[in-house]
Amino acid sequence: MNVRISRSLGMVAALYFTANFSAQTKVKDSLSKENKIDEIVMIGYGTQKKSNVTGAISSVRAKDIEDIPAGKPEQVLQGRAAGVSVVTNSGQPGSAATVRVRGITSFGAGSNDPLWVVDGIVVDNIAWLNQSDIENIEILKDGASSAIYGVSAAKGVILVTTKKGRKGRMNLTYNGFYGVGSASKKLDLLNASQYGMIINEALTNAGKTPRFTNPQSFGTGTDWQDVIFNTAERTSHEFSLSGGNDKSTFYTSFGYYEQDGIVLRDISNYKRMNVRLNSTHKVFDFLTIGQTLSYTHQKTKGINANDEYGGPLSSAINLDPITPVVATDPALLNTSPYNNALLSPYLMRDAFGNPYGVSTIVENEMTNPLAFQKTQLGKYNWSDDFVANIFAELKFLEHFTFKSTLNGKLSYWGKEQFTPKYYLNTNSRNTVFNSFLRESNRKLEWNTENTLTYQNKWGAHNLSVLIGQGAYFYNIGSGNNTTYTNLPVDNWEDASFNFDVPQENRATTAYDGVETHKASYFARVIYDYNDKYLFTGTIRRDGSSKFAKNRHWGNFPAFSLGWNVSNENFWPENKIVNSLKLRGGYGVLGNDAIENFRFANFLKSGSNYTFGDNNIIIGYAPTTLENPDLRWEETSQLNIAADLKLIQNVTLTVDWFKKKTTDILRQVDIPGYVGAPDRPWRNVGDMNNTGVEISLGYKKNWSDFGISVNGNFSYLKNEVTRLEDNKIYENAASFMSMGPVTRFQVGAPYGAFYGYKNMGIFQTQEEIDAYRNAKGDLIQPNAKPGDFKRMDVNGDGKINQDDYEYLGSSVPKFTYGLTVNLNYKNFDMMIFAQGQGGNKIFQGLRRLDLFYANYQTAILDRWTGPGTSNTIARLDADDKNDNYTKMSDYYLQKGDFVRIKLIQLGYTLPADVSKRFGANKVRFYVTGENLFTFTKYTGYDPEIAANDSYGIDRAYYPQARTFLFGANIQF
Repeated sequence: MNVRISRSLGMVAALYFTANFSAQTKVKDSLSKENKIDEIVMIGYGTQKKSNVTGAISSVRAKDIEDIPAGKPEQVLQGRAAGVSVVTNSGQPGSAATVRVRGITSFGAGSNDPLWVVDGIVVDNIAWLNQSDIENIEILKDGASSAIYGVSAAKGVILVTTKKGRKGRMNLTYNGFYGVGSASKKLDLLNASQYGMIINEALTNAGKTPRFTNPQSFGTGTDWQDVIFNTAERTSHEFSLSGGNDKSTFYTSFGYYEQDGIVLRDISNYKRMNVRLNSTHKVFDFLTIGQTLSYTHQKTKGINANDEYGGPLSSAINLDPITPVVATDPALLNTSPYNNALLSPYLMRDAFGNPYGVSTIVENEMTNPLAFQKTQLGKYNWSDDFVANIFAELKFLEHFTFKSTLNGKLSYWGKEQFTPKYYLNTNSRNTVFNSFLRESNRKLEWNTENTLTYQNKWGAHNLSVLIGQGAYFYNIGSGNNTTYTNLPVDNWEDASFNFDVPQENRATTAYDGVETHKASYFARVIYDYNDKYLFTGTIRRDGSSKFAKNRHWGNFPAFSLGWNVSNENFWPENKIVNSLKLRGGYGVLGNDAIENFRFANFLKSGSNYTFGDNNIIIGYAPTTLENPDLRWEETSQLNIAADLKLIQNVTLTVDWFKKKTTDILRQVDIPGYVGAPDRPWRNVGDMNNTGVEISLGYKKNWSDFGISVNGNFSYLKNEVTRLEDNKIYENAASFMSMGPVTRFQVGAPYGAFYGYKNMGIFQTQEEIDAYRNAKGDLIQPNAKPGDFKRMDVNGDGKINQDDYEYLGSSVPKFTYGLTVNLNYKNFDMMIFAQGQGGNKIFQGLRRLDLFYANYQTAILDRWTGPGTSNTIARLDADDKNDNYTKMSDYYLQKGDFVRIKLIQLGYTLPADVSKRFGANKVRFYVTGENLFTFTKYTGYDPEIAANDSYGIDRAYYPQARTFLFGANIQF
């Protein structure tokens, strides 16, 4: 038996080995003389042979992700595990990803994030983790596998194990790359002449005077997208050193990553530095101790991303193309604000002293991006994270193992910003005083866990029993914010808190964190008979300080069963189905992702009272209504699955699941006469997720050639089944003056799009006159030829928001990924594609409240007369028919896409050549990332999600198309 051991340093023990097991003798099984490879997977607080796992667990190994140039480690999961949705929040450097396991479980941002466990340490994210330090990732997807984590597990559990040292010679490894990225797409926007013509037409149609006398004289004008987009460099260097002997092993690493943004890189940049030390020490034959320790520093410069209210992207889309980037025309400089003595000193200028162009046509938050950039220089966010784990493992009485762990994460974070005096336009100005802000925060979260494991095998019986206890402490911290105004400087390089400004120009705020605590007891039994009949049973009891005393505790049970059918004596010898395992399970999980003490009623000052002769007494009043019965949500999940191996080289896994969340934690409406300003919390709302997951793999090696293909497909049906006290729907995301564009509605998916359904365009006045209600009244009395014809959904003979209808889901119904690995002699090639479908995207790129905002060129196909268009309404400055100012299916587009995420070609030097350099392995590679995206969506990027606000494009920061060159060197 060949054994490779790597010990985990957290509460998730990780015993990994590759062993040659002899197949159990069967009368008719010719494979009995062959060797089988049985992989070991983490299951939470332990490990198990994959062939005997009864839960739904997806695995991602280091070899699967080590060559993926991801900016954040969670992004490497994208498209690699069925049932796991990973959507990049933004293409901005340093942006995290929205990770969802088997759909959306609850309402509200943050309440659907999975539980991350790194080396036994429960953390809120893995942005601080160095990707090259990852050894394995296991995603616990169903109730049976996740229940060991109880109240924290309803959203799924992702276990991450970092690399450890191994006995033998020391190994030094370097992984690094350098690349350049750029925007893969530009929007087709109107040029200056087209813009002037369209604006004049809209004014004329409203009976108003055209603004521009000769639009053709403008020419093409300014392409603001060319102004904001730039090439962006990307660099990564990672070193690791590992080794050990019979008594001690160690692994240490250093990583540096930097990425510029493709939008105004001077204010869009991300840097990360990581240091790690893992070690394990065998003190005695029966006692092992160890630790993991990591430090991560991150620094981020960022712009407003996915925000219709300003920011460089939104400005580039909406600014008129008539305004120049830099004002140099003497005639223009002789107009306001350039010649205004009060405003001119605050104009932003280029390196030659020329003022950046200021639009007097499109204003509000839409500003010259280069001028805006000047006001943001020196603004950044930072963080320092220390994550540590210490453990001791004691083996005694042959079958018993006691393990005690102490885990913690200490975080420091903050920001710094200098705001100069500036004038960008009438509505975006700061001409009174400059300001310098510095913020710092600190938080400690730690826990301790103790487990006792009994493991024994006798005859055909194999039994493992685990009991454990844990105590968890969160949000121990504080923070402060200091701002100085009227500093005697005009740039961020010279800004300092050492200036002795008057006391009235200083402001400081501070806070102390409100601690929360959890206590847990858990137990698990794993049993199999002869590797045929499999059983796992789990129970966890959690107590949380977030709830009142009568609701502190909750119980979360689960069980799962499995049957290795192909291990039976009756299984026929065949070359088609080599192995078959059936499994199923059911579990109940929890969720307490709300703020502290939402069950309680708090008082606040400001509710003053008058007594006697106008004597005003400072008074206090309740902020909300208390709810001592507030408790955690519960999510029950049923999973039925089959694992197959076919024709020796094909693996197939099919899972069906039904997940139901009940008693969702939500704020509810109360009558105004109650007098409490804040909405109280209650357990109201139910939601279902039903889905199918398919994973298919093929692997085959010949003498000089090898191929590996892994694909996955997931289908998900999400449905809201109950809301607050007979409420049918509740408005969700809004878009500007349009109001709500999505709803939580019973019978519809989470965050579904609702609005008017258009039935084409009125081509003539006769069509308008014919569209009448039962009383003979016009249903759309404000319509004119060229306006949208709205569907009267409720049949009341008039068009209003009561006619809003379900228009599509913002959440994809299916996702998929495909990875192909090829190797021929010393060459290797990887192709990775991923995609989604069945969802809609709201394209909210144009500002509705700014009449003069620019358009995409699609508007050139608008209705201009009978028969010219039945999809794009006429333009009218007054828009009395609400063609463009109300939500309708006009704004929705299909969100389906297929993206060739990565193509990589590598070459490994022959071993004899590498040895000349003293290296064991030298590999060079070139990578193309985000090379092609096949979609009908007309925005920058169809991959849109920010927390759980899916499918609403508010000027989304697109992902870059990048080309990289890298090297892997091992000594």
